[in-house]
Amino acid sequence: MKPMFSNIKEDIAVVFDRDPAARNTFEIITTYPGVHAIIMHRLSHGLSNMGLKWLARVLSNVARLFTGIEIHPGATIGRRFFIDHGMGVVIGETAEIGDDCSLYHGVTLGGTSWSPGKRHPTLKNNVVVGAGAKILGPITIAEGARIGSNAVVVKDVPENTTVVGVPGREVLKSDVTQQNREKIANKMGFDAYGATQDMSDPVAKTVNRMLDHIHKMDERMDKMCTQIQHLGGEFDFEPLPELKDAELSECNPDNAKRTETSAK
Repeated sequence: MKPMFSNIKEDIAVVFDRDPAARNTFEIITTYPGVHAIIMHRLSHGLSNMGLKWLARVLSNVARLFTGIEIHPGATIGRRFFIDHGMGVVIGETAEIGDDCSLYHGVTLGGTSWSPGKRHPTLKNNVVVGAGAKILGPITIAEGARIGSNAVVVKDVPENTTVVGVPGREVLKSDVTQQNREKIANKMGFDAYGATQDMSDPVAKTVNRMLDHIHKMDERMDKMCTQIQHLGGEFDFEPLPELKDAELSECNPDNAKRTETSAK
C-alpha cells in the first residue's frame, strides 16, 4: 500500500512540471480529471492484484463515469504518469506504461485481437502521446519516443523517434544531411522548410531536395576552385550575388551578414 500512495503523490507533483496552468496542489486534486483517473486506477489495480476483480472493475467504471477516462484495472502504469485534459483516453487490460509518460486527450492504447494474452501496447519510459493518437496491438514504443496527434501506430517505434500520420511513419532524425540543409537555408535567408525535419509534406520534400542539390553544387565548385589553384590557375574570386531579396535583408540583418560572409 505504501508504494501505491507514494506513486499517487508523485502523480500529483508531476503536474506542476507538465502543465503551466497548475497553480497549487488543492486545485490539482480537486479539478484535474487525469489525476482523478490515475488515483482511481492505482486503487483498482491494487484490488485487481488482490483478486478482487469485480470490485476493481466497478471502481474503474466509476472513474470512467466521472472523468471520461477508461483505464482497465489490469493495465500496468509506472511512476509520474500524466494525462492532460483526458477525455476519451482508453487504456487496455494488458497495456504497460513506463515511468514519466504523458498522454493527451483522445489517446487509445488498444488491442487488435480477441485472443487472450498480451494484446495491448507497451510504452517505455519518457514517451509522449499526442491528442487523438491510436496505438494498437502488442507493439513496443521505445524510450523517449513521441507519437504525433491523430497518428495511428501499429508497428514498433525506436528510441527517441517521432511518429506522425496514418499509418504512423517515422520522422527522420537530425543527421548530417539535415544540418547541411539548415546551413544552405540560412545562407539563402530561407527557414520555412530547410530548417525543419523532412516530414510527409511533398512541398517540404521538394524544397529539401533543392537544398541538397545546392549544397552538392557548392561542394563541387569549391573543389574545382581548389584544384585550379593547385594547377597554377589565376582568377578573381568575385563575391557571389545575394540569393535574397533586399527587403528580406532589411527585415533580417543577421541573415544578410551571414550571406555576405559566406560570399566572401
